[in-house]
Amino acid sequence: MKRKAMGAAHSSGSASSCNVSSAAGVSASHSQDTHLFTVPLEILEEIFLNLPPHQVVSNCRLVCHEWAEVADSESLWRERCRREGYRPRDASKIPKDWRLFYFLCRKRRNLLKNPRGEHGMKNWQILENGGDNWIAEGVMVPHPNETVKKNFVTSYGMCRKSQLINLEAEGYNPSFMDHFQPDIKISDWYAPRWDCGSEYEICVELLNQRKKPIQKFAPQTVYFEQWNDQKWNQMTYVFQNYGPGVRYIRFIHGGKDTQFWAGWYGIRITDSCVEICPAGDT
Repeated sequence: MKRKAMGAAHSSGSASSCNVSSAAGVSASHSQDTHLFTVPLEILEEIFLNLPPHQVVSNCRLVCHEWAEVADSESLWRERCRREGYRPRDASKIPKDWRLFYFLCRKRRNLLKNPRGEHGMKNWQILENGGDNWIAEGVMVPHPNETVKKNFVTSYGMCRKSQLINLEAEGYNPSFMDHFQPDIKISDWYAPRWDCGSEYEICVELLNQRKKPIQKFAPQTVYFEQWNDQKWNQMTYVFQNYGPGVRYIRFIHGGKDTQFWAGWYGIRITDSCVEICPAGDT
């Protein structure tokens, strides 16, 4: 026998029935006055799959126990991931929470603005502007990502720039960050000129509400000798299990040339990225 869920007859199973007002309507005080009908759970799941996901979580699951059971079910969110193309990058690692996996995939994006210098220095705070200052120009050698056509270039004095990411403003509220502590992935691409020595540095901090560091990633400075292969290199790091309280991310990087040549012979940086990711999918 098929399991069934209760619903209000006047709703006709439509999306408009899944709101707070209908949730209040299906109450004990109205149960004797409202004609109810039953919906097989597999049909209710199909209805939920065709509703906006936030409506399912925020409204539909409040209607009754049976609706909450479907809204919270692993099968619903696993199927939603399948239909929308959200799959673990490593097929052998099955998500522990398909609903969390779905919403993290749906929201996943680069939280840094203007990461390739396509809009000059816009969105970046210049901390140091040594030598002949920062510039943004076309790449000297092709980047592994063919869509990357521009990069930031440093000069003969130290050049450093930063961005401060407000996680709540980006849609990651404090309770979510504290409870789930999703992985935070950092990526940055850098390359030297072949004819000039240079150096590269990066520092990324997870900050609390008062903008005080909770965790920091600050590897040793990378040095390149003159007459190098000028190939692109990628710096990556994943913050995990960092504890509650993270409200901001401060991203700082930069460098210079090591031979003090006038112009722009220092390290080249592009396609910087900060992402909030599902656990194990980085």
